[in-house]
Amino acid sequence: MDTKVASNILPERKPKWLRVKLPTGKKYTELRSLVDKYKLNTICTSGSCPNMGECWGEGTATFMILGNICTRSCGFCGVKTGRPESVDWDEPEKVARSIKLMQIKHAVLTSVDRDDLKDMGSIMWAETVKSVRRMNPETTLETLIPDFQGIEKHIDRIIDVAPEVVSHNIETVRRLTRDVRIQAQYDRSLGVLKYLKSQGQRRTKSGIMLGLGEEREEVIQTLHDLKENDVDVVTIGQYLQPSKKHLPVKKFITPEQFKEYEDIGLELGFRHVESNALVRSSYKAQKHIN
Repeated sequence: MDTKVASNILPERKPKWLRVKLPTGKKYTELRSLVDKYKLNTICTSGSCPNMGECWGEGTATFMILGNICTRSCGFCGVKTGRPESVDWDEPEKVARSIKLMQIKHAVLTSVDRDDLKDMGSIMWAETVKSVRRMNPETTLETLIPDFQGIEKHIDRIIDVAPEVVSHNIETVRRLTRDVRIQAQYDRSLGVLKYLKSQGQRRTKSGIMLGLGEEREEVIQTLHDLKENDVDVVTIGQYLQPSKKHLPVKKFITPEQFKEYEDIGLELGFRHVESNALVRSSYKAQKHIN
């Protein structure tokens, strides 16, 4: 079987279940005003997340640290690739202040990959968690981390600050990893997730995108692999092409297929499975704490 993700297959027209209602509601309006007024940086707004209104209404938001230029060039990701800017050591306080202004109950932190730094950005990660906790002691945290090239001393810095949930996305099935996540490795990601749990991390989480050409059996195998590496929570969503330069959508997965994967995941024993077309990594993140 060809391991390359072909670029000459045209997907069908975007189906009706991917149509998103514009976010509304008093809470959303209030938070949107704060974000605009103070120029707060959330992935929710910069990534035009389809679930922004729902998540903000529940007091959840996602913040990206370590800049907006990534050292990796994954075929699915809309984040810019190149030489990142220098680290802003005021960023932990800025993020903590944003969370306080927005009165966020559950914050998700993520970042670009910083393979250019000796510590892969792990020190900034730890300092940000500490700052958020100092300024927002009642806010719970999820950290959606890169793989830190699998280097344990960097992962240990995340474990030491003890976020309620640590997430690292496997993103796709083994066969497609080389094309979808060019500088990443399927087994290395599994190893990161396994190491987190082995060192006492209470809750671990991972996510998969569908529609890149994976087969049903491969998705099921990926769920088995995640379970065998002690992952607690899995999110499964539809891949959408950020631009014409990115990998094409091969297929729009039906709601029935997403439901089947959810059922399989729950049968395997995952604590939570979020599976539908509009699911993103931080969707209903506050549910994954307990």
